[in-house]
Amino acid sequence: MSLAAIPAQAPGEAVLRRQRVRESSARTYARSFPIVPVRANGMTVEGADGRRYLDCLSGAGTLALGHNHPVVLEAIRRTLDSGAPLHLLDLATAEKDDFTTALFESLPPEFAARARVHFCGPAGTDAVEAALKLMQTATGRSGALAFTGAYHGMTAGALALTGNTAVKEPLPSGGDVVRLPYPYGYRCPFGVGGDAGADLSATYVERLLDDPSGGVTTPAAMVLEAVQGEGGAVPAPDGWLRAMRRITAERGIPLIVDEVQTGVGRTGRMWAVEHSGVVPDAMVLSKAIGGSLPLAVVVYREDYDGWRPGAHTGTFRGNTLAMAAGAATLRYVAAHGLAERAAVVGDRLTSRLRDLATELPAIGDVRGRGLMLGVELVDAAAEPDSCGARPADPAFAVRVREACLERGLIVELGGRHDAVLRLLPPLTITDEQAAAVFDRLADAIASVSSVSSVSSTSSAPSSAAAGSAGSAGSAGSAGVGGSAGSSASCRDDAVAARGAESVREGR
Repeated sequence: MSLAAIPAQAPGEAVLRRQRVRESSARTYARSFPIVPVRANGMTVEGADGRRYLDCLSGAGTLALGHNHPVVLEAIRRTLDSGAPLHLLDLATAEKDDFTTALFESLPPEFAARARVHFCGPAGTDAVEAALKLMQTATGRSGALAFTGAYHGMTAGALALTGNTAVKEPLPSGGDVVRLPYPYGYRCPFGVGGDAGADLSATYVERLLDDPSGGVTTPAAMVLEAVQGEGGAVPAPDGWLRAMRRITAERGIPLIVDEVQTGVGRTGRMWAVEHSGVVPDAMVLSKAIGGSLPLAVVVYREDYDGWRPGAHTGTFRGNTLAMAAGAATLRYVAAHGLAERAAVVGDRLTSRLRDLATELPAIGDVRGRGLMLGVELVDAAAEPDSCGARPADPAFAVRVREACLERGLIVELGGRHDAVLRLLPPLTITDEQAAAVFDRLADAIASVSSVSSVSSTSSAPSSAAAGSAGSAGSAGSAGVGGSAGSSASCRDDAVAARGAESVREGR
């Protein structure tokens, strides 16, 4: 065969092929997004083929300032040029001292006033492990309370706290964890939804802990997320969070709040606990605190600091570059009001998406807080349950994700059945970019809905519908104010998640 007869490869195709051959079958995002990024700036990612994408994944929430923000690059270059040691375990450095100062300045004052910080291995899951060990040491107890829909990481203890059963079934038990119902308005575990569902959850927790025949011994800690990320962008009501704080405090149970993804302005406040005013006993932090580089810490009340030297260590807990980038990020978010900006843009997107839901019945629910949003996709042709919720449609969601990518939008799935489109744009998103995200997302859902409807009518399979074209913005004219995704709707889901593909946080 002559060279002229050999078909030309698309740019980056060889890289993708080698990845498929060399890397493990546990890879996740690479399956969802078969692209090879070569450049990135802010919210824009450019692939090897020259195509540009708006990134609504942001490293699973790691990139608070987007890709390669000037303040982050300047902090990294300054540290490199200074000759500072890049790796010093847990020795004191000027960079670590500055990061700790910036971190404590950002924390709720009542919490920071009596706090200690422990630097962990550079992943959120290790910080969760550290928090558990800390409270087990302090209380002398071993069990933990966790919630349905939770995601806390992939190491043994963190995985035991996680709700997704599909990733846990092949593994031995990671510990004694009691699973409690998390308030999920659209698919309420009690079948009522709204405030009533949250009230029932709090009552159930309190009575179970006080029941001498309930089978629950006093645990070492309760661990929760103020907004469940991998669980489908499900925000806990503020009143429910305050109830959990009261219940744990009255019973001497430490409260650990996992702020790995919600932290650093993501939900419209610097830390998600600030919405409710709850002061936890410990906060687990990672992702955005490293300014795009690996860093994880657990911050906790000094009363619990009963560890012996070396009780929890990690070779890479002294990441100097991450500390420099993290301090710069924390200060930039605070100085430029990016948490408040996230609240404004998030509310605007939520309103437009809820209005869109009145036009597209495949949108079952729109929810979230700040720039941590979820759009739950459902089978529009199915009968709703007694609370008005239709079954999740993960196959439809996959086609929408693919249609989004074709339109230059990177958006990932999550939730109980991988049927929730999760929006995690950088906090620096502009009004123009927010409008483009909405238009592309709306067009993708409308296009796939149209193809699915035609296919259903003709009884033909629609597995190839993901690439169906649609006119840009055909469903994107929705204004502000719709509320089709009512949080009062609900359906109790007892079906296990679809597998390891549904866990993507990569802690």
